[in-house]
Amino acid sequence: METTIKQIEDMSLNAWPSHKMELYDGWILRFSYFYTHRTNSVEQFGNSTLTWREKIPYCESVYKRLGTPAVFKISPLVSPDFDYVLENRGYAIQHTTNVMAMSLKTAHLEAPYPDVTFCDNIPSEWIESLFRLKNTTNPIHRRVVPSMYQAILKETICASIRIDGQIIATGLGILDRDYIGIYAIHVKEEYRKHGYARQICTGLLKEGMKKGAQNAYLQVVEGNDNARALYKSLGFHQLYTYWFRVQPDENGNFPPEK
Repeated sequence: METTIKQIEDMSLNAWPSHKMELYDGWILRFSYFYTHRTNSVEQFGNSTLTWREKIPYCESVYKRLGTPAVFKISPLVSPDFDYVLENRGYAIQHTTNVMAMSLKTAHLEAPYPDVTFCDNIPSEWIESLFRLKNTTNPIHRRVVPSMYQAILKETICASIRIDGQIIATGLGILDRDYIGIYAIHVKEEYRKHGYARQICTGLLKEGMKKGAQNAYLQVVEGNDNARALYKSLGFHQLYTYWFRVQPDENGNFPPEK
């Protein structure tokens, strides 16, 4: 179990590069102007030689200089004592996320996906459409995020559905080892509950199998019950949960959830 979690944690780092990164004594400091918690947080990936008492203030100083709160990712690979230390420093839990996985041998992929088109690269139009679907208006995010997508080293499968010439649904598959990771599933609000997300997920998983994937994983924010129900119906099961500890500002306030 721990080996599988470690593998998926490593693959998710490969799948979603940050705008800037720093390696620090077995930790990686990720910074992306707080586009998402995942791309703007500290992750533990190796052995430490320094104490938490030294490392936490260092990370806080780095993020303060960059203009965002310090955020630490807490996965099952992180000591519960570390989470407790952050809680005592006033950090709050945000963006609790469930990681789901499955063997593609047991996947339920009977549904057709006639409306989905695929490409191997990540076109600028797809990224612009994703911004529109997510209502991303921050000019800094719109400037730096395309380079983050282009920095993905792994083989990708980019999926979209068009209606009247406009992309109304997106999805991204990222191949790593014998897995396909499913990312960026978004459907324009007025087109939801029409089966488009199922088409995209089914298509990505089947295309991934053609390219050698034997397993799949994805991440769904806690509370997104509709997405979770869809993924369970495809054969995904709960594997583990992670969350983020977020530093309060000088007034004790926290940034909004992403």
